Amino acid sequence: MEDNFFERVYKIARQIPEGKVTSYGAIAKALGTARSARMVGWAMNSCHNMEDVPAHRVVNRKGLLTGKHHFDGTNLMQQLLENEGVVVVDNQIIDFEKHFWMPKMNM
Repeated sequence: MEDNFFERVYKIARQIPEGKVTSYGAIAKALGTARSARMVGWAMNSCHNMEDVPAHRVVNRKGLLTGKHHFDGTNLMQQLLENEGVVVVDNQIIDFEKHFWMPKMNM
């Protein structure tokens, strides 16, 4: 069941457009599951060898780069976002609402 849940998380993450971000909680809500945002975080932390999953586009509900320590290099998550036009200051996305992407429900 967990692998299936993780795959459903990755399916949504792959759909996040370049220059946009979503939150762990938004993905959990879109999956229509009782599982928490924390489970989505675990799924994202487990996809490091999956180049087709843009994990850098998943942040916490306030736009903080809480998963950045799971990326190689000191500021790789920030650099990847900035390469897509997302401004980050002190691990916080500036204009978070402008960059936020809401996944469709029950993917």
